[in-house]
Amino acid sequence: MGLMDSEATEAADVMARYCRGETAAFHRLYALLAPRILAYLSGLLGDKAAAEDTLQVTFLKVHEARSTYVIGANPIPWMYTIAHRTCLDELRRRKRSRVRLTQDGTLQAEPAAHITGVSADAHQDHSDRPDPAATAAALAALDRLPENQRQALILTKVHGRSTAEAAMITGTTPGAIKQRAHRAYVTLRQLLPKAEPAKEELS
Repeated sequence: MGLMDSEATEAADVMARYCRGETAAFHRLYALLAPRILAYLSGLLGDKAAAEDTLQVTFLKVHEARSTYVIGANPIPWMYTIAHRTCLDELRRRKRSRVRLTQDGTLQAEPAAHITGVSADAHQDHSDRPDPAATAAALAALDRLPENQRQALILTKVHGRSTAEAAMITGTTPGAIKQRAHRAYVTLRQLLPKAEPAKEELS
């Protein structure tokens, strides 16, 4: 598992205080992790409004499940797991209720800018804002990936989770995560022949 980094150590400390009933600790935990979890949910759902709703449900579940948290452990993968399961519930509900709007291309531009923006902020510090055509293509390509491949790619490439953490979050094995992320990356490269140079560096 290795030693926890300073962010994980702070999150563990804040989570422990929150479990002991400190209201201020919950606000700190939210400030620390909500932006990252929101970005992850936006990437999976392709819809910022739905991601914001799912984020609220996630934190409600964190509140309800805090008695199951092991004091002193890194709470970040645990919270990503809750967010991931909440997101799967939302995706299943949406699949039952309506066809995904991104299929006809009408909603590609806005969520694509968000997804690519997250990736750019996280990994592409030497590059400027990507152009709208590239972001629309990225979302369309991402949307064509099988669900499990897209999840593996977003967790490991966009959010920097280790394969072990991604496996825990999705309830599978590190080997399966590596294979899914690799397949997703190969597929994306085929769909996006003009992928940004920074994407090459992530492999």
